[in-house]
Amino acid sequence: MSRLATAFFAAAVLYALAGMALGIHMGATQDFAMRPLHAHINLLGWAGLALMGAFYGVAGVNAPRKLGWTVFAVANAANLLMLPMVWLITQGKPPIVPVLMVGEMLALLSIVLLGVSVLMAGRRPAAA
Repeated sequence: MSRLATAFFAAAVLYALAGMALGIHMGATQDFAMRPLHAHINLLGWAGLALMGAFYGVAGVNAPRKLGWTVFAVANAANLLMLPMVWLITQGKPPIVPVLMVGEMLALLSIVLLGVSVLMAGRRPAAA
């Protein structure tokens, strides 16, 4: 497995652990106010990065490596900006709107760049 795919999967595992820990905490306290944060950690962190890692693992040498590392950085930056803002919202506090908006735009950009990677990999001749 490539270093790129490994990085995506390793980050995904960290998000999964954080999401699971939060879920366990919510269940133990019977306080489910942080459901939106739990969902965002699991979907954007665990599922999103794992799926991206799967693509870069399957595409192998056909995947554009530099663009892949850019996708990795942008997706993680998006999560690191958005997730604290979602936490603020779950606490009944106003988010820092510019930070939230930048995080959302970075999340969108990461998916657009992933789409470009998919198209680029599909246009390259298959490795022998």
